[in-house]
Amino acid sequence: MSQKNIALSKTNLIICSIAVIIIILGFLLMTGPSTTFESGFEQDIFSARRIKLAPIVCLIGFVLMVFGILYPSKEKEIKEVKVKK
Repeated sequence: MSQKNIALSKTNLIICSIAVIIIILGFLLMTGPSTTFESGFEQDIFSARRIKLAPIVCLIGFVLMVFGILYPSKEKEIKEVKVKK
């Protein structure tokens, strides 16, 4: 597959991959035991990890994803300048 057919450069794809890993980490931080009628009330559903940390980690991942998509590619700019000349 040639570089012309890919919308994002290698740098963009690396940033987006890191963002996906961070988002998955945030969702994993949200996991834990649930409250059911049989087992009684579970206090862990209100832990700081699940309510504060995990959403912040996910938000950082989503912001990084947008940054990775919008990050300007220097390699493509150099190629475009060479083609115009």
